[in-house]
Amino acid sequence: MAISVLIVDDDSVVRDLLRQFLHERGVQVSVLHDGGALAHRLELERPSIVVLDIMMPNTDGLRALRMLRASGDDIPVILLTGRTSVNDKIAGLQAGADDYLAKPFDPRELLARIETVLRRRANVPSRPEPCARERVGRFELDFVTRSLVDGDERIALRDSEFALLKIFMKHPYKVLSRVLIHDLLRGDDLSFRDRGLDVPIWRLRRIIEDDPSNPRHVQTVRGQGYVFVPDIDGAAFDSRVA
Repeated sequence: MAISVLIVDDDSVVRDLLRQFLHERGVQVSVLHDGGALAHRLELERPSIVVLDIMMPNTDGLRALRMLRASGDDIPVILLTGRTSVNDKIAGLQAGADDYLAKPFDPRELLARIETVLRRRANVPSRPEPCARERVGRFELDFVTRSLVDGDERIALRDSEFALLKIFMKHPYKVLSRVLIHDLLRGDDLSFRDRGLDVPIWRLRRIIEDDPSNPRHVQTVRGQGYVFVPDIDGAAFDSRVA
Protein backbone atom coordinates (compact mmCIF):
# COMPACT_ATOMS: atom_id res chain seq x y z
CA MET A 1 0.00 0.00 0.00
CA ALA A 2 1.34 3.43 -0.90
CA ILE A 3 2.44 5.73 1.91
CA SER A 4 0.47 8.95 2.28
CA VAL A 5 1.78 11.86 4.36
CA LEU A 6 0.06 14.98 5.67
CA ILE A 7 2.59 17.79 6.20
CA VAL A 8 1.48 20.46 8.68
CA ASP A 9 3.84 23.46 8.54
CA ASP A 10 3.30 27.21 8.18
CA ASP A 11 6.54 27.56 6.17
CA SER A 12 5.58 27.30 2.48
CA VAL A 13 9.21 26.70 1.46
CA VAL A 14 9.50 23.66 3.74
CA ARG A 15 6.12 22.35 2.57
CA ASP A 16 7.01 22.67 -1.11
CA LEU A 17 10.46 21.10 -0.74
CA LEU A 18 9.15 18.12 1.23
CA ARG A 19 6.20 17.66 -1.09
CA GLN A 20 8.44 17.56 -4.16
CA PHE A 21 10.98 15.25 -2.51
CA LEU A 22 8.36 12.78 -1.28
CA HIS A 23 6.34 12.86 -4.51
CA GLU A 24 9.47 11.92 -6.47
CA ARG A 25 9.79 8.85 -4.28
CA GLY A 26 6.23 7.65 -4.76
CA VAL A 27 4.77 9.07 -1.55
CA GLN A 28 1.32 10.69 -1.66
CA VAL A 29 1.47 14.11 -0.02
CA SER A 30 -1.08 16.66 1.16
CA VAL A 31 -0.34 19.80 3.15
CA LEU A 32 -1.87 22.03 5.80
CA HIS A 33 -0.56 25.39 6.99
CA ASP A 34 -2.03 25.54 10.52
CA GLY A 35 -2.28 23.05 13.37
CA GLY A 36 -5.71 24.32 14.36
CA ALA A 37 -7.30 22.63 11.35
CA LEU A 38 -5.59 19.27 11.87
CA ALA A 39 -8.42 17.42 13.61
CA HIS A 40 -10.95 18.57 11.00
CA ARG A 41 -8.66 17.55 8.13
CA LEU A 42 -8.27 14.08 9.63
CA GLU A 43 -12.04 13.66 9.60
CA LEU A 44 -11.86 14.04 5.82
CA GLU A 45 -8.53 12.42 5.07
CA ARG A 46 -6.66 9.55 6.73
CA PRO A 47 -3.00 9.66 5.73
CA SER A 48 -0.53 6.99 6.80
CA ILE A 49 1.28 9.51 8.99
CA VAL A 50 1.33 13.20 9.96
CA VAL A 51 4.51 15.30 9.86
CA LEU A 52 3.77 18.15 12.25
CA ASP A 53 5.83 21.30 12.81
CA ILE A 54 5.91 22.61 16.38
CA MET A 55 6.61 26.30 15.79
CA MET A 56 3.44 27.65 14.15
CA PRO A 57 1.30 30.72 14.87
CA ASN A 58 -2.23 30.34 16.22
CA THR A 59 -2.15 26.63 17.16
CA ASP A 60 1.36 25.24 17.57
CA GLY A 61 2.21 21.63 16.87
CA LEU A 62 2.41 20.50 20.50
CA ARG A 63 -1.04 21.86 21.29
CA ALA A 64 -2.48 20.33 18.10
CA LEU A 65 -0.93 16.97 18.99
CA ARG A 66 -2.24 17.06 22.57
CA MET A 67 -5.74 17.86 21.30
CA LEU A 68 -5.48 15.01 18.79
CA ARG A 69 -4.42 12.46 21.39
CA ALA A 70 -7.04 13.72 23.87
CA SER A 71 -9.72 12.98 21.27
CA GLY A 72 -8.52 9.38 21.08
CA ASP A 73 -6.87 9.64 17.67
CA ASP A 74 -3.72 7.51 17.56
CA ILE A 75 -2.56 8.28 14.03
CA PRO A 76 1.27 8.21 13.73
CA VAL A 77 2.89 11.66 14.13
CA ILE A 78 6.45 12.88 13.61
CA LEU A 79 7.24 16.30 15.08
CA LEU A 80 9.50 18.81 13.32
CA THR A 81 11.06 21.68 15.23
CA GLY A 82 13.90 24.18 15.35
CA ARG A 83 14.22 23.50 19.08
CA THR A 84 16.95 21.03 19.93
CA SER A 85 16.96 20.80 23.73
CA VAL A 86 16.37 17.47 25.45
CA ASN A 87 13.43 18.95 27.38
CA ASP A 88 11.71 19.98 24.14
CA LYS A 89 12.17 16.50 22.72
CA ILE A 90 10.79 14.91 25.88
CA ALA A 91 7.79 17.26 25.80
CA GLY A 92 7.03 16.24 22.24
CA LEU A 93 7.27 12.52 22.98
CA GLN A 94 5.18 12.88 26.14
CA ALA A 95 2.52 14.69 24.10
CA GLY A 96 2.18 11.56 21.99
CA ALA A 97 4.63 11.94 19.11
CA ASP A 98 6.05 8.78 17.56
CA ASP A 99 9.30 10.50 16.62
CA TYR A 100 11.01 13.90 16.71
CA LEU A 101 13.26 15.52 14.09
CA ALA A 102 15.14 18.78 14.59
CA LYS A 103 15.49 21.37 11.82
CA PRO A 104 17.43 21.68 9.63
CA PHE A 105 17.31 18.07 8.47
CA ASP A 106 17.99 15.98 5.38
CA PRO A 107 14.68 14.95 3.72
CA ARG A 108 16.15 11.48 3.30
CA GLU A 109 16.30 11.16 7.08
CA LEU A 110 12.66 12.22 7.38
CA LEU A 111 11.63 9.57 4.84
CA ALA A 112 13.65 6.95 6.72
CA ARG A 113 11.97 7.93 9.98
CA ILE A 114 8.52 7.82 8.34
CA GLU A 115 9.19 4.29 7.11
CA THR A 116 10.55 3.24 10.51
CA VAL A 117 7.52 4.59 12.40
CA LEU A 118 5.11 2.90 9.98
CA ARG A 119 6.92 -0.42 10.28
CA ARG A 120 6.81 -0.11 14.06
CA ARG A 121 3.13 0.77 14.01
CA ALA A 122 2.21 -1.74 11.28
CA ASN A 123 -0.01 -3.76 13.61
CA VAL A 124 -1.51 -0.78 15.43
CA PRO A 125 -4.48 0.65 13.48
CA SER A 126 -5.33 4.35 13.57
CA ARG A 127 -8.79 5.44 14.70
CA PRO A 128 -11.44 3.73 12.56
CA GLU A 129 -14.15 5.58 10.76
CA PRO A 130 -17.19 6.22 12.98
CA CYS A 131 -19.36 4.24 10.56
CA ALA A 132 -18.14 1.38 8.39
CA ARG A 133 -20.60 2.09 5.56
CA GLU A 134 -23.09 4.72 4.44
CA ARG A 135 -25.71 4.61 1.69
CA VAL A 136 -25.34 6.66 -1.52
CA GLY A 137 -28.32 5.91 -3.74
CA ARG A 138 -27.99 2.31 -4.86
CA PHE A 139 -24.42 2.16 -3.50
CA GLU A 140 -22.89 1.78 -0.07
CA LEU A 141 -19.64 3.66 0.60
CA ASP A 142 -17.24 1.37 2.45
CA PHE A 143 -14.97 3.63 4.52
CA VAL A 144 -12.56 0.82 5.37
CA THR A 145 -11.78 -0.24 1.79
CA ARG A 146 -12.58 3.18 0.27
CA SER A 147 -14.83 1.60 -2.32
CA LEU A 148 -18.45 1.68 -3.46
CA VAL A 149 -20.46 -1.53 -3.08
CA ASP A 150 -23.44 -2.37 -5.29
CA GLY A 151 -24.60 -5.89 -4.51
CA ASP A 152 -21.72 -8.18 -5.45
CA GLU A 153 -19.93 -5.42 -7.38
CA ARG A 154 -17.21 -3.36 -5.72
CA ILE A 155 -15.88 -0.19 -7.33
CA ALA A 156 -12.51 1.01 -6.05
CA LEU A 157 -12.25 4.79 -5.68
CA ARG A 158 -9.23 6.99 -6.26
CA ASP A 159 -8.10 8.94 -3.21
CA SER A 160 -9.44 12.15 -4.75
CA GLU A 161 -12.83 10.56 -5.52
CA PHE A 162 -13.13 9.12 -2.02
CA ALA A 163 -12.18 12.46 -0.39
CA LEU A 164 -14.68 14.41 -2.50
CA LEU A 165 -17.51 11.94 -1.87
CA LYS A 166 -16.74 11.92 1.85
CA ILE A 167 -16.99 15.72 1.98
CA PHE A 168 -20.38 15.59 0.30
CA MET A 169 -21.62 12.80 2.58
CA LYS A 170 -20.67 14.79 5.68
CA HIS A 171 -22.69 17.77 4.43
CA PRO A 172 -25.87 16.33 2.83
CA TYR A 173 -28.55 18.72 1.52
CA LYS A 174 -26.28 21.72 2.12
CA VAL A 175 -24.98 24.02 -0.59
CA LEU A 176 -21.18 23.91 -0.61
CA SER A 177 -19.35 26.62 -2.52
CA ARG A 178 -16.55 25.71 -4.89
CA VAL A 179 -14.08 27.58 -2.70
CA LEU A 180 -15.14 25.66 0.41
CA ILE A 181 -14.91 22.30 -1.36
CA HIS A 182 -11.46 23.24 -2.65
CA ASP A 183 -10.29 24.21 0.85
CA LEU A 184 -11.61 20.97 2.37
CA LEU A 185 -9.94 18.92 -0.36
CA ARG A 186 -6.68 20.76 -0.81
CA GLY A 187 -6.14 23.15 2.05
CA ASP A 188 -2.90 24.91 1.21
CA ASP A 189 -1.90 22.41 -1.45
CA LEU A 190 -3.00 24.37 -4.52
CA SER A 191 -4.29 27.88 -5.12
CA PHE A 192 -7.99 28.02 -5.94
CA ARG A 193 -8.96 27.99 -9.62
CA ASP A 194 -12.60 28.56 -10.52
CA ARG A 195 -12.76 25.57 -12.89
CA GLY A 196 -10.45 23.37 -10.82
CA LEU A 197 -13.31 21.17 -9.55
CA ASP A 198 -14.84 20.45 -12.94
CA VAL A 199 -12.87 17.25 -13.58
CA PRO A 200 -13.19 15.77 -10.04
CA ILE A 201 -16.95 16.44 -10.03
CA TRP A 202 -17.30 14.94 -13.51
CA ARG A 203 -15.39 11.81 -12.46
CA LEU A 204 -17.50 11.35 -9.35
CA ARG A 205 -20.74 11.80 -11.28
CA ARG A 206 -19.66 9.16 -13.82
CA ILE A 207 -19.38 6.68 -10.95
CA ILE A 208 -22.43 7.35 -8.78
CA GLU A 209 -24.99 8.84 -11.17
CA ASP A 210 -27.27 6.78 -13.38
CA ASP A 211 -27.16 9.66 -15.88
CA PRO A 212 -24.09 11.87 -15.32
CA SER A 213 -25.45 14.48 -17.75
CA ASN A 214 -28.54 14.82 -15.53
CA PRO A 215 -27.10 14.35 -12.02
CA ARG A 216 -29.41 13.72 -9.09
CA HIS A 217 -26.92 13.06 -6.28
CA VAL A 218 -24.35 15.81 -6.95
CA GLN A 219 -26.46 18.72 -8.14
CA THR A 220 -25.21 22.09 -9.34
CA VAL A 221 -26.75 25.14 -7.67
CA ARG A 222 -26.18 27.92 -10.16
CA GLY A 223 -24.05 30.73 -8.80
CA GLN A 224 -23.62 29.00 -5.42
CA GLY A 225 -21.85 25.66 -5.78
CA TYR A 226 -23.04 22.08 -5.32
CA VAL A 227 -25.47 20.19 -3.12
CA PHE A 228 -25.34 16.49 -2.33
CA VAL A 229 -28.58 14.46 -2.21
CA PRO A 230 -27.73 10.94 -0.96
CA ASP A 231 -31.28 9.58 -1.21
CA ILE A 232 -32.94 10.64 -4.45
CA ASP A 233 -36.10 8.77 -3.45
CA GLY A 234 -36.32 10.65 -0.16
CA ALA A 235 -36.20 14.36 0.60
CA ALA A 236 -35.87 16.63 -2.39
CA PHE A 237 -33.61 19.67 -2.46
CA ASP A 238 -35.06 23.06 -3.25
CA SER A 239 -32.39 25.71 -3.96
CA ARG A 240 -34.95 28.46 -3.27
CA VAL A 241 -34.78 27.72 0.46
CA ALA A 242 -31.07 26.92 0.68
